[in-house]
Amino acid sequence: MANLHSEFLEFYDALQIVKSKREQIITSHNNLRKLIKNEFSKNHPEYTVGFWIQGSWKMGTTIRTNDDECDLDDGFYITPEPKVTSTTVKNWVKEAVDNATDAGASHKNKCIRVQYKGGYHIDIPVYVKSSFDKPWEHPKLATRDDGYMLSDPKELCDWFKEKKKNNDQLVRIISYMKAWSDDVRQSMPPGLALTILAAENQVKNERDDVALLETLKAIRNKLNALFVCRVPATPRDNVLEDFSDRKAQIMAEFDRIIDYGEKAIDEKNMLKASKQWRHALGDRFPEAEDKDDPEMRLNELRSLSNTVLSGQAKTDSKGYIQSSSGVSHQSHRFFGG
Repeated sequence: MANLHSEFLEFYDALQIVKSKREQIITSHNNLRKLIKNEFSKNHPEYTVGFWIQGSWKMGTTIRTNDDECDLDDGFYITPEPKVTSTTVKNWVKEAVDNATDAGASHKNKCIRVQYKGGYHIDIPVYVKSSFDKPWEHPKLATRDDGYMLSDPKELCDWFKEKKKNNDQLVRIISYMKAWSDDVRQSMPPGLALTILAAENQVKNERDDVALLETLKAIRNKLNALFVCRVPATPRDNVLEDFSDRKAQIMAEFDRIIDYGEKAIDEKNMLKASKQWRHALGDRFPEAEDKDDPEMRLNELRSLSNTVLSGQAKTDSKGYIQSSSGVSHQSHRFFGG
């Protein structure tokens, strides 16, 4: 059973956003906040505004994609609830940030997106509340196509914060799963679904390779029984609702990575095992040394010793000691002295 826990930790490090890029993203998001504040102070002073970073950046599960792309979700909140359409409110935000980059801003259904040449984008979902003094009140998300809809990203982040408490392995497993999804690309569910599924079905182990494999198996079993992934926060919608027609493709990818993972863990040679994981997770997964797992060899020797001491040992025609066939050993009578 090749132990590639160290290689997985190295892989996790390779998925992290480099410090210089993180600093760029934070600078960009601060500049966008200034632009939006100025816009509302000048043209919509009747509203009080605020911001709250959400999503994978807040949860600590953001990764660099194969294209070295990453993102940050910065929620923008206004109060009181406006008497204009959700599209109008979002257009106010779009107008504020439209000239922040050469590419301009795009009006997505659930956010305003600002793309940067540095290989990242910032999404700005827009929320409305009747008052900031009502922490129990769920905000409403302004959408382009569906009006205002209940959505509480802070409730989701609080749920995840409890899941990952004293559980760093969960964050790593989610990162590995996101890297797998990024390598597959086509048909895969969104990162939010992978995050929820991993958190709800995690199988812990001292080794990340075993933990990932067993967690994937648990998720596969869950989705085979019921292809649903509900957000554990308001509005508790099914993230996989729009993926039901792709269930067969998604489950085939689960079968594929589980098959590679099982072969890797059953493999004795470290290099061969790492190549199985590279098939599943992409070329960023490091190649291990071309040697047998020393722990596996030690286990084999222990097993052989137990066979000899139990009197079940036989020697085959090639001189190998085992217990299935060959010439039985005589009882060992030398006890030292």
